[in-house]
Amino acid sequence: MPGENLTRDEAQERAALLSVDGYEVSLDLCSALGDTAAEPRTFRSMTTIRFRCAEPGAASFADLVAPSVTAVSLNGKALDPDEVFDGSRIRLENLQAHNELIVDALCAYSRTGEGMHRFVDPEDGEVYLYTQYEPADSRRVFANFEQPDLKAPFRFEVRAPEGWTVWSNGVGELVHGVWKFAETKPISTYITAFVAGPYHYVTDSYTRTLDDGTTLEIPLGAMCRKGLAPYFDSDDVFLVTKQGLDFFHDHFDFPYPFGKYDQAFVPEYNLGAMENPGLVTFREEYIFRGKVTAASYEGRANVILHEMAHMWFGDLVTMEWWDDLWLKESFADFMGAFALVGATRFENGWITFANRRKSWAYRADQLPSTHPVTADIRDLQDAKLNFDGITYAKGASVLKQLVAYAGQDAFLEGARRYFKRNAYGNTRLGDLLSALEETSGRDLATWSRAWLQTAGVNSLTPQVILSAEGRVTELAVLQEAPESHPELRPHRVAVGLYRHDGLRQGGAGSLVRYARAEVDVDGPRTVVGELVGVDAPELVLVNDDDLTYCKIRFDENSLDTLRERLGDITDPLARALCWSALWNLTRDALMPARDFVSLVLRFAGRESDIGVLQMLHAWANSALVQYATPEWRAEGGRLLAQGALKELRLAEPGSQHQLTWARFFATVASDKADLHLLLHLLEGTAKVDGLDVDQELRWAFLEPLAAHGVADEALLAAELARDDTASGKRHQVRCLAARPSAAVKAQAWAQVVESDALSNALVEATIAGFSQPSHRELLAPYAAKYFAAIERIWAERSIQIGMDVVKGLFPSLQDSQETLDATDAWLTAHEDAPPALRRLVLEARDDLARALRGQACDAAAGS
Repeated sequence: MPGENLTRDEAQERAALLSVDGYEVSLDLCSALGDTAAEPRTFRSMTTIRFRCAEPGAASFADLVAPSVTAVSLNGKALDPDEVFDGSRIRLENLQAHNELIVDALCAYSRTGEGMHRFVDPEDGEVYLYTQYEPADSRRVFANFEQPDLKAPFRFEVRAPEGWTVWSNGVGELVHGVWKFAETKPISTYITAFVAGPYHYVTDSYTRTLDDGTTLEIPLGAMCRKGLAPYFDSDDVFLVTKQGLDFFHDHFDFPYPFGKYDQAFVPEYNLGAMENPGLVTFREEYIFRGKVTAASYEGRANVILHEMAHMWFGDLVTMEWWDDLWLKESFADFMGAFALVGATRFENGWITFANRRKSWAYRADQLPSTHPVTADIRDLQDAKLNFDGITYAKGASVLKQLVAYAGQDAFLEGARRYFKRNAYGNTRLGDLLSALEETSGRDLATWSRAWLQTAGVNSLTPQVILSAEGRVTELAVLQEAPESHPELRPHRVAVGLYRHDGLRQGGAGSLVRYARAEVDVDGPRTVVGELVGVDAPELVLVNDDDLTYCKIRFDENSLDTLRERLGDITDPLARALCWSALWNLTRDALMPARDFVSLVLRFAGRESDIGVLQMLHAWANSALVQYATPEWRAEGGRLLAQGALKELRLAEPGSQHQLTWARFFATVASDKADLHLLLHLLEGTAKVDGLDVDQELRWAFLEPLAAHGVADEALLAAELARDDTASGKRHQVRCLAARPSAAVKAQAWAQVVESDALSNALVEATIAGFSQPSHRELLAPYAAKYFAAIERIWAERSIQIGMDVVKGLFPSLQDSQETLDATDAWLTAHEDAPPALRRLVLEARDDLARALRGQACDAAAGS
């Protein structure tokens, strides 16, 4: 039998053959407590599946990834587990029209965040469990048919240690020592869920009067580990939850269909969150132990709303196979931002979308692995890797373009029809497009082919011709596409013209928009007739208001204006779009990295939007580490540290800008004086007025101190004693691996590559500490070791850990032609390696090649 992977062909064959009537699943999780010498630690899983077969006498299989199976029976006949179970599948032969499969198995607790994850809190010794399945890990917890289009209702029951609470998708109650849960609606296996343990749990409720006069009542719950309870601002979580429920009910005209709405913030979580109906799981880092900026609260609210949108897009109506993953993720990403702006206090959410989410999409869409929004997903490994910037952020950007193209009212009415027609079912692209065509009156087939079924990002550049009198005689938008993906697309864009509004004391006034025109860009050159005759602009911004998905380019006059007056742009979205465009120029080796750093040093201190400021800091650091020529890095680092310290001292005491500059200063500090200042701030012998060096900020200061040899093992141990928590342990592990010692690097490498003892969270922390930009020489020996190890790692570890290692340990800091050649040599010698592994290496290779092109551009500027 094939291994754990499942192909699309196999899934289609099984879906044509089987229909599932229901599951009954019984788990015994009492084994989560207590000492055991057995590895792996296991729990008992009993599953009964009732299903039909369209071709009596045919054969198929059920999915189960488990250390052992105790018993299997099919239609009352006992089957020998040794004969029918191969470690990932249970062979089913001679099926009848109506079938009953019963599987009694021992399943393993997970330490990788896949399946039934078990976490021991170092603070108090308490054990916490939760599940995470997408795309196909429910089979690690119970036997099933693991594919999204074999939906069924589920009845769950769980025996758990005394004193624990257990949650699942439906409402549960404790009956004679067993938690029994209400039967679910028909849902896919990957969105079933359990959370169990001594969680801190808070409740609330949501009530709404529906159009028919009935009352909808939704019990709300939110939970976290007991150790995080003092920091848990559940009131704000519930506020955003209720605002989201109001918003989606106002727009979707389909009452929330899954009863209760629990939200669990869980430890060592690999994702941001997961949309399990009735029991959404989040990474617990969304509970803030220290002071954070408004951008962090906005980010959490966006994720809450993203997952809530999935209740309709993804849970109620689900894609048939992972090819149409975008049908849920693109919509949830778009609707999360749409609801954020329309329903919460975060009215500038589209700025974050333009600046952060689209940046993710632009990067992914220029990789060799880029793919259409509707992707070709051959198997589960493909599916795992396609939870990417294309499926999420580009898809959401395309939907934003569709709203501009078809109209918001038509778009939402199409969504409403889509829900009602396909409730509790599975769909493909055509099902959605047909509903949207009905409501918009537009032929979306051409639009779909251009936007959903082709890959790549277009560049839009303004071309301005002026009269002798200084007026626009022609303004055109030029559209280009890369040779690898030459598709030119229809774009609905706004073109904005900006100029100064006069003088103010001490210099020029603000850059403001004085003319705007919307136009349908189609083909290589589109004239914007509406702007003929207006006064000459100082800045032309194509894609003003961020209606389409494209890389914005500038004419020379506009670029000169930005170099001198970027900080004078008053509109925060326009300013964010300009920053994003300049960053794309840097990544494309069209702007030297030192020029981008200079722009950040000159204008970032005037940035009002805290999320944009944080993104600028990340980009400036990337410019220094990846795109600056090696000869300028030390100077660039000093300039950034000096600029960050200056802005830190100038920032309003106690403000979020002050905190953001403090964190950035720690990131770029490398000189002795800067490191000593961090140490003195840590010790309390130096102060910055208003800056509260709380526990999270202390760890942020300690990492650069460790990386530069100032903080030793004893100091880090003392800090862990001060913060002896799960969060503190992750920080300490990262800082320990960050120390500048060959022995330290060898130990970190061995812990991640040669052993699987670390949990997923500690693997992530170790890799983050290991790869320090200031340690290029120390890390040089690991380039060859990386290429020698990755195929074994991919074969032996879970796909999540494999992805973490292959991406995280790629020798990107060995940024030379030699490393590029070594990467090419591995790819040439491993053409038969798993496609998902090759994809990760190809992506890393592309990032490295892009960095080398950027360094060449920067070197030319410095010569």
